[in-house]
Amino acid sequence: MSATGIRVSPEWLVLREPADAAARSARLAGRLARHLPARGGLAIHDLGGGSGAMGRWLAPRLPGPQHWIVHDRDADLLDLAVAHPPVPTADGPAVTTEARRTDLARLGPADLAGADLVVASALLDILGAGELAAMLDACTAAACPLLLALTVVGRVALSPADDLDAHIAAAFDAHQRRSTPGGRLLGPDAVAAATAHLRAAGAEVLSDPSPWRLGAAQADLAAEWLRGWVAAACEQEPALTVPAGAYLDRRLAQAAAGGLAVIVDHADVLVLP
Repeated sequence: MSATGIRVSPEWLVLREPADAAARSARLAGRLARHLPARGGLAIHDLGGGSGAMGRWLAPRLPGPQHWIVHDRDADLLDLAVAHPPVPTADGPAVTTEARRTDLARLGPADLAGADLVVASALLDILGAGELAAMLDACTAAACPLLLALTVVGRVALSPADDLDAHIAAAFDAHQRRSTPGGRLLGPDAVAAATAHLRAAGAEVLSDPSPWRLGAAQADLAAEWLRGWVAAACEQEPALTVPAGAYLDRRLAQAAAGGLAVIVDHADVLVLP
């Protein structure tokens, strides 16, 4: 699948929103806020914005009135984004939200006309190289800052350790890089590919780690993440299915008992034209 074929459940987005909020780089958000004009309204385009979680996190950290345009193919998620808009901004002016059904594979400069800022969250790693380049070219044509949050980078740590951890992690990363009819997906290579492409276009690129840190308080999220992580690994490497079933049972029991800690590394990237 590519970004054009993935459907994310609203329940998953609700479950992960607090962990996403805790992980995103407040330093890069602060750097962005200082770069943006302090007066006048901001037009902010959120690519693959789903339920609007990025706006709910970022809007209070930015100055002035804001109009968020949330782009997604999923009409149900867009309804959620409009129904749960961001809270008022750091200095009080109102925030408005607009939903646009958009196929990101066909995104062009006209879709971002008048943008003061373009953002995306948990998007780059599900794109192929051609899709990523086309999206970034459309963004750089807008000549405005770009904040790309929560891209996986291929590092996962679980405590206590298990002998199968590394094998499942490697199979999952291979699944993230799998070939599709539209080309090979970038997966953990997306941040490096995006950084190289943007710097070649003359942009200033800053990055920060943005890891998920899941413990007893996030046991439900850890369990749901484990199910998806193991399922993808087994899809990539079917020989793992039997040992991975027992592994998943062990890990879910540990999570339910509050005895499992998980770190899933991501990176945030801020692009200043």
